Formats: sequence, C-alpha cells, structure tokens
Amino acid sequence: MRNKKLILLILGLIGLRSGLHAQETKLDKCNIVWTSQSKNSGESMPCGGGDIGLNVWVENGELLIYVSRSGTFDENNTMLKTGRIRVKLYPNPFEGKTFKQELILKDGYVKINASNGDLKTNVNVWVDVYHPVVHIDVNANHPVKTEAAYESWRYRDRAMTGRENNQSSFKFAAPKNTTTYADSIQFEQNSVSFYHHNRDSTIFDLTVKQQGMGAVKDEMYNPIKNLTFGGVMHGTNLFPAGTYKGTYLNTDFEGWKLSGKPTLSQKIELDLYTAQIAGLNKWKAGLQKVTSESKISQQTTFAKTKAWWHRYWDKSFIYIQSGKPNTDEWQVGRNYQLFRYMLGCNAYGISPTKFNGGLFIYDPVLVNQDYAYTPDFRNWGGGLMTAQNQRLVYFPMLKNGDWDMMKPQFDFYLKSLHNAELRSRVYWNHAGASFTEQIENFGLPNYAEYGSKRPADFDKGVEYNNWLEYEWDTVFQFCLMMLETERYSGKDIKTYIPFIESCLTFYDEHYQYLAKQRGETPLDENGKLKLYPGSAGETYKMANNSTTTIAALQTILTCLLDLPDHYLTPEKRSHWTQMLNRIPPISFREFDGHKTIAPAQKWERINNTEPAELYAVFPWHIYGIGKPDLQTAINTWQYDTDALKFRSFIGWKQDNIFAADLGLTKEAAELNILKMKDSGRRFPAFWGPGFDWTPDHNWGGSGMIGVQEMLLQTDDRKIFLFPAWPKTWDVHFKLHAPYNTTVEGIVKNGKVESLKVLPAERMKDVVNMLQ
Repeated sequence: MRNKKLILLILGLIGLRSGLHAQETKLDKCNIVWTSQSKNSGESMPCGGGDIGLNVWVENGELLIYVSRSGTFDENNTMLKTGRIRVKLYPNPFEGKTFKQELILKDGYVKINASNGDLKTNVNVWVDVYHPVVHIDVNANHPVKTEAAYESWRYRDRAMTGRENNQSSFKFAAPKNTTTYADSIQFEQNSVSFYHHNRDSTIFDLTVKQQGMGAVKDEMYNPIKNLTFGGVMHGTNLFPAGTYKGTYLNTDFEGWKLSGKPTLSQKIELDLYTAQIAGLNKWKAGLQKVTSESKISQQTTFAKTKAWWHRYWDKSFIYIQSGKPNTDEWQVGRNYQLFRYMLGCNAYGISPTKFNGGLFIYDPVLVNQDYAYTPDFRNWGGGLMTAQNQRLVYFPMLKNGDWDMMKPQFDFYLKSLHNAELRSRVYWNHAGASFTEQIENFGLPNYAEYGSKRPADFDKGVEYNNWLEYEWDTVFQFCLMMLETERYSGKDIKTYIPFIESCLTFYDEHYQYLAKQRGETPLDENGKLKLYPGSAGETYKMANNSTTTIAALQTILTCLLDLPDHYLTPEKRSHWTQMLNRIPPISFREFDGHKTIAPAQKWERINNTEPAELYAVFPWHIYGIGKPDLQTAINTWQYDTDALKFRSFIGWKQDNIFAADLGLTKEAAELNILKMKDSGRRFPAFWGPGFDWTPDHNWGGSGMIGVQEMLLQTDDRKIFLFPAWPKTWDVHFKLHAPYNTTVEGIVKNGKVESLKVLPAERMKDVVNMLQ
C-alpha cells in the first residue's frame, strides 16, 4: 500500500512538473525577440516590476531607457516620467554584426546580447519587484568602459502651450503660462541625485476654489500636496564625468554622466522614492533607506524577482493555436500574455495603472506628429481618472486571479471617499458619495470638464458639460469589482463596505432630493425612484431611468445582500432590501417587431457612441449565458440600430465582450482577433491611440475580457466553459472562477483533451458548451 501511494505521488509530481514545463515552453514562445536595433523610442520594449515601468531600446549603438513610476504627479497633475538613462560601452559591442534584444516573460526582464569581433556582451535590464530599484547589469568577456548618464528635459521650467496642456488636469482650460517646473538635479558624491518637489499652489487649490468647496478644504484629501518624487543613479566604481546638453527627437535635454575604468562587469542602479513630505531632508533620508535596503538584498533580489514572475504566470494564462505561431489566432493569445506582463509591472503602485499609456508612454510625436511635446505627454491627463476607461483595465484581473493587483484602483476610490461625500453635503445637504465620470485623484470633477464658464444658477454639484452631466453611475463598476473579489477569492472586503454603501446612499437620497426640488413626490406611483435627470454612459443624455444606472443599482444591491451575514447588520440588510425594492425596472423597445433592451425609458439627445443598452450584458450580467431572456439581449445586438451603428473594436469599444457574453461565437472570434492582433507597432501590444493614447490600456483590457468571456462565464455557481469558443481554435488556458475555483483546460481539434477544476467538487458545476 505504501509503495502504491509513493508511486502515485511520484506520478503526480511528474505530471505537475510536465504541466509546468509545457506552460513555460508556451510562454517562452511568447517572448519578443528583436535582432536589430530600434529607430527610436516608439520601437521600445516594456520592462518593469512592482510599480516601475521602463521603455528599453538600443538606438545607434546606445542603450536608452525611459523610467516611469506610479504616482508621480506634479503641481498640474501631470504624471511625470522619472527621466531617461543612456548607457554607452567602449569598445562598443552594439557596433558589431550580432544583436539580440529579448523580453524574457518568464523571468520578467529584458536581455540584450551583442558582439563585435571577439567582444561579447550581455546586458540585463530588470526591476526589483520588492524595492523601487532599476537594475542594469553589464557583463562582457573583455573589459569594457561603461558610461551611464541620467538625462532630463526638466532641467528647466517648461511652459505648456495649446494641446500640450492635455497632459495635465487643466486640459483645454489651462490658464496662461501654465508651467511644468524644473526638477532639482545634481551630482552628489559618486551619483546623480534628482527630485521634483511640488510647490505650495497646485491644481487642487484651484479646483477646490472653482467648485465652491473652500469651506471644507481643510478636511479634504490632497494627494499632491508636498508630493516629492525622484531618486539617485549610481554604479559600481562609477564617478561623475560632467554634464552635456542635446536634443532627442523634438525635445532638448541635459545629461549628467557617470563613468569608470574598463571592467568585465558593471552594475548600474537607479533607486527611487516617493512621499508626501514637506521637508526635503526627510525625503532624502527615505531615499537613502531605499539604497541601503537594496544593497543589503542585492545578492538575492534578482532571484526573488524572477520567482515572483514565475508565480504570476502560473496563476493564469491563455495560449491559442500554439502549434500555429504567427497566425491571427495565435497573436490573440500571445498578445494577451504580453499585455498581462505590462499590467504586472504596476502590481503594487500607489496609483492605478492609467488607461492612457500606463507606465509605458514614449515621445508623443511618434504617436501623433502634431504632438511635438516632451516624453511626459499623454492625452487625457495624468492624475485624472476617466472611470469608463479605467474599469476595462481592472476587470480582467478577476478571472486572472490578480486580486492583489486591484488594490491600487480600489484605494484610489477609498482615499477620495470623504471628498466625494463632502460634495453631497456642501451642494445638496444630504449623505452619500458623489463620484463623477472624469475625476481627479482627489475625488473632485476634472477642472476643465467641470466648466469655468457656468450659468450662475446652474447646480454647482453637476459638471457643466454635455458629455458628462449626471454621469455618476460608473463608480458602481468598481463597487462590483470589490464585491466580486470577495466572491472569487473569499478575501475580507469589510474595508470596502462603507464605500459601497455610500455610493448607494447617494443615489437613494439624491434622486428623492431632486424629485422634491421639482415639487414632485420623492417616489413614483409604484414606489420606485425617479432616476431623472440621468445619463446612460456618455451617450444617452438627460435620461429618465437609464438602463446603466438601473442595472448597476439592481446588481450592486443584490450582491451586497448576498454577502455572508457578518458583513451587514440586520438593520442594514433591511435598509438595502427596501432600496432594492425602490429600483425601477429596465425599459425595452422594439425594432422590426423584435423586443430589445432600451438604453433608458426616455432621453433627450445622443452624444457619444456607447451602446449603453448592452451594459445590461456587460458588465452587469443581467443577460447572458444561462440567464433568463437571453434572446432579448441577442435581439438588441442584432437589431438595435444604435448598437449596429456604434459597433467597433477600437480602443474602449466593448462589442467583442458583448458578442462573447451572448454566445455569438463567430462574431466574438472576429472582433477579438481585430481587438487583440498585433498593434502595427514594433511591440505588438502597444495598441492605440484609439480614442485615448498609446499604449492604449483600455484597448488591451477590453481585449483580455473578451477572450476570457469566450472561454469561461459563470452564473452563480454554474461555470459555463467555451460559451463562444470556435472549435477550430486549439487552446490551453487557466482562469479563475468564483468561490476560489481555478479551471485549467486544453482543447485540441475541437475536443476537450484535458480539464482540471480545483477544488475537485466544483467539477459538478461545470457545463461544457463545446460538446
């Protein structure tokens, strides 16, 4: 008996090892390999970890690296890059005939090999996941002299002009002479030290004044006050070697150079630190602590970083048509992995991954030739968050099992909660958190979109903006993610319950308040809330009973009430049950005799191109596989003239997701190929600009969701596999489902070859729709 158990254990371990090896092999095939140097930063390769992103490229025989870190917002709420590193080697291996730059996904770093004659050199570029430190390790078979420079275009003040202001929260409403102020940069001992310290007056102050919140300013959360960020660059036996000036593409810069004697190996390190500290000495002490901790852990930190990436890749993956590389279908799977790598680079940021470029923007003139601005530029701002876009970056993390990575986005809202509640108190004297669509990282509406030229009697709590007025319900999609985190992982989400309740309270109290202001009863004749005026996305404006709002309220209240007993008192359960009973029903309309979901009961105009009626499919999942009245949702897809007119795969468009959730295999396959195929840029997952910027993260995020939904959908405890998966697509995947469930499967030639569900008892809940 013991021998039999031992044999079974050995076989199990062999099977596990074999599975891991197969996964590693498929992941290795997703590595991006370049055998020629890049023309410019637009041909850069992403690299990163923790909360740091790098753009890495070799150009004209020199290694260049843009460095970005989460949360580096200046006085104008522009998300400033940390700077650029330039490395030169003498003799120069990059002047030879052999060159190879590879993104090693498995280990999370960039490896560059080059040879020139008998000189062979290897350069590893990587970021410590556990410390904010960038590493550049140079090794050669003959001594080479290393010259490392820190370059900055912020060596001087830079006035922003015209559309350049779009990188800030001022956007089109920027005051004259709005300036990006210079950093402090200097040699210190044998290193280059640099930092940006926000001045006393920031856009926070102007926004509070503009929006009439001055009376409560002292109790408001302000994330950019005294914000100081920067770091220090140093290297083994490298010493200051002077400064120089130059121009890269259209932007002038100054460089601070370190150099040393020829050696077989050279380590260059960039240590970063960010804090809200009034005194610079305290900030410098914090930076010194980063440097000291990095020195202590330097022998083991690369191995620990690699191990983190190994665990990351084992959590979740999707490989499509592995036996047919470079096909469109294979590109979908490969680019899914590449984009997940990019998301992993900001796993632990103090600020969420931005939809409009994340940590990987580069010189904007290479995205749009009319935007000849500095590398800090991205369209749609830095500290500004557009909720409709941000949600698409974070939803795919649920099925990937990357729940810990959702914390920066959740914390963004938690930190701003009090400010949003103050809005309700100051403007309307009722409770609840009022979050708008385009919000600053301190919870108030964007300065430009709020509107400075407003009618005197216009409600000060509403944006004077045809696109954004009354669009308050997007916040519920982040409430849904919080609730789903509990359902997927079992994690304790009690920290988020007050936030969710406050968002619900706003709707309950505000719309009764508005009805009374109009001289009406607070509820309609059926005892339902009168959700007017509202908005269905940015599209159906001045809406009455918006479907996006009703679907959100129904879903969030139901999910909240479904939580285990310890989350809510009996009194709270009764309160929220009563509110659920006050939510009006979704409205319908007809096209050619076919019943369809309406975007609202009524609306006055159409502004944008979102098929808001289909939000009842995604993200709210009121309609879908295994749910009632699926045909009505399919009719909406097939016959609704707005939905047909708005259909696209570009940017934040969600039609690839809708098709998958409706079980429309052909349409889902076509749209997800268009969404996830190679971007046309050198790095395949640098999509965009779409409606936003490059690399477009809500483009990639919506693509990830679409592919996930093709493979796996759920309805309570039911797990529907392959609801929109073409039988001609071979796939090996591992995804997460609610109740701490993982599903790993292999499909070959239209048949399920292998299926592993953990815990095993969840297999009874699986419905295989490929059969």
